[in-house]
Amino acid sequence: MNLQAERIDAHCRQLKLDGLAERFAAIAGQAADHDWSFLDFLEQALSHERDTRQIRSRQTLVRMASFPVIKTLEQYDFDFAVGAPKNVIDELATLRFIERGENAVLLGPSGVGKSHLAIALGYLATQAGIKTHFVTAADLMLQLAAAQRQDRYESVMRHRVLGPRLLIIDEIGYLPFTGDQASHFFHIISKRYERGGSMILTSNLPFAQWGDTFGDNPTLTAAMLDRVLHHAHIVQIKGDSYRLRRMKKAGFLEKPAKVVAQNSAA
Repeated sequence: MNLQAERIDAHCRQLKLDGLAERFAAIAGQAADHDWSFLDFLEQALSHERDTRQIRSRQTLVRMASFPVIKTLEQYDFDFAVGAPKNVIDELATLRFIERGENAVLLGPSGVGKSHLAIALGYLATQAGIKTHFVTAADLMLQLAAAQRQDRYESVMRHRVLGPRLLIIDEIGYLPFTGDQASHFFHIISKRYERGGSMILTSNLPFAQWGDTFGDNPTLTAAMLDRVLHHAHIVQIKGDSYRLRRMKKAGFLEKPAKVVAQNSAA
């Protein structure tokens, strides 16, 4: 690297143009090879810096979203999950529901891919520059309880729960809430409703059974559902468990025919 290149690199680093710092020499070589004008070179240099920042921004948003794994809609097996309404999911994938401040609720038995779809939609949101946070209902309650003990409740609520434009709460109903936990959950729903923040919720329970999860408090449950379902997209997924199908295929959930025959003979 000659002295001029070192000076350009230093200027780029000082101005936080890291993408340009990594590529200005290559772009300058292209400009010389193709006889670009000064404006052509400037446009290409700035375009590269913009693209670099967008990529890093998306990577940061994915990291901040706390997805347990990365899932995409392309990986979802619609042939197996025959009850998944593809037209509704395709509409959600446009992310227009987030722009309108609407919710999506994915309902269905265990193993039909509710979490997969929730993560995939959340990942799409991060790639569109939308701040997203993923958490299971049980972990959310544990985090809020820990934040209360550490006198950080308001901070956690502001940054992790209310801050993201899209909040994904997975596995509602797998574990029942105590009365205090149900109140915390209602507070979250109410605050996000007031702010117009979108949510994706998943549950293995129909709405009629949500009261059993939320501290057997029908009044609180009704008020919460009223806010959740106002301008909400309900995705009802039917089918068998994908995980159990794999176990059956591997022979772990059925006795071999020979053993069954021996038992019958006995």
